[in-house]
Amino acid sequence: MEQVTEHKNQLYPVFLKLEQLNILLVGAGNAGLEKLQSLLFNSPLAKIAVVAPFVKEEVRTLLQQHPQCLLIERNFEESDLFDRDLVVLATDDKELHRYIRALAKEKQTLINVADTPELCDFYLGSIVQKGNLKIAISTNGKSPTAAKRIKEVLNDALPAELDEVLENLHTVRNKLNGNFEYKVKKMNEITKTLIEADSQGATEKKWKKIATYCLLAFGFMLIGHFIFSYIPFQQIADDTVAWYKTLDKNFHWYIVAGFLAQLVDGSLGMGYGVTSASVLMSTGISPAAISGSIHTSEVFSTAVSGYSHYKFGNVNKKLFKALVIPGVIGAAIGAVFLVFVGEEYGKFIRPAIAVYTLLLGIKFIINAFREMKPQKKFKHYRLLAAFGGFFDSFGGGGWGPIVTSTLINNGRSHKYVVGSVNLTEFFITLASAFTFFTLIGVSHWQIIIALMLGSFIAAPMAAKLAGKLPKKTAYLLLGVLVIIWSVKILIKIL
Repeated sequence: MEQVTEHKNQLYPVFLKLEQLNILLVGAGNAGLEKLQSLLFNSPLAKIAVVAPFVKEEVRTLLQQHPQCLLIERNFEESDLFDRDLVVLATDDKELHRYIRALAKEKQTLINVADTPELCDFYLGSIVQKGNLKIAISTNGKSPTAAKRIKEVLNDALPAELDEVLENLHTVRNKLNGNFEYKVKKMNEITKTLIEADSQGATEKKWKKIATYCLLAFGFMLIGHFIFSYIPFQQIADDTVAWYKTLDKNFHWYIVAGFLAQLVDGSLGMGYGVTSASVLMSTGISPAAISGSIHTSEVFSTAVSGYSHYKFGNVNKKLFKALVIPGVIGAAIGAVFLVFVGEEYGKFIRPAIAVYTLLLGIKFIINAFREMKPQKKFKHYRLLAAFGGFFDSFGGGGWGPIVTSTLINNGRSHKYVVGSVNLTEFFITLASAFTFFTLIGVSHWQIIIALMLGSFIAAPMAAKLAGKLPKKTAYLLLGVLVIIWSVKILIKIL
């Protein structure tokens, strides 16, 4: 039995109230910064004394944001261990680590030593957090890199709504009367019912899907039998070829334009207009026809794209709800403003927006080559959505570059930002397009239909790709795309 257990992870996980403990961190270089960020990100009120002769500027800045912490710029002294509950060592001096560990053992103080598992009493694991839910990951000191990768997987897999579930269960628990044993039993019954209902629902969905596919297959068989019984197959083929010859000679290129545009927009959260316009310009179509066709087809392409993202689990419902109503209102106001006031005011506003998004694009590229620091919680979702919706209508585009870029650069998950923004974009485009359609009508139906066909094919692929793109690749592509969009506007104006 001992031979079986000795290879297992025998660490006992605990969650400490760091704000009630006195912590000593020795070292203020790269390793010290990583340890400090981990401690303060999880416990912003933790009281930490940092001792180091040389202090990295990022460490100094972070400590200034947490006045309860203390910076001591000198070499370690034995007196630094006085009244400490936890000690974290993060220097490149192995002998110093062993010396401090020996002192800490005499004082019965728990210690963590960076990159030296055999000297540690405890490890700082990778943390996954969804509101009040917190999951600590340990590889028993074997591979911190593996722990980080598992953290990324869980971060994407666990929905943000889990925090709402915890709050609801907490409310139910507080309303229950009776002793502790009764409450535990009742909560077990409630959660067990949820699991069973979810399992039963999944089984029902599976059989409903099978039944639906069978009915559709049978229906297509009947329709096919009817068609081919009364209309010769050769006649259908000849009529199809004859109809295709009546289409524009570049019809297939329009489909390619729609496919590529949706692939970019659906996976990165922006770029439909830039990508499709670039392909359409090569076919010699007038700018007016390109603009009208793109905006018309985008109403339908965003519907399919948003639905695809929803089906693939890329949509954060809270984020979607926060964006959709202000975004629609902003888009409607922007459309009315453009129609009745005119475009002359756009000459003053568009350069400012282009400069803003240009800076965001540069920031994307910078962030692609460095570790993202924990960001302060972004609070202005409704204002951002209204702003993005207004300039999408009034400025002729910008919802993706403004909203997607701002949210991702403020630390939001790329996958959920792209999915939520794409779903919201359907309502934004519909709100702005409704005004334009009723006033100026619709033309160039062949281009519109071709763009729609290409978009419909690409939408599910793009939604799937949004959750698979490596962070660095996504940031680089987003940065380049935003910069191209911004520079194009500035060149056009200047």
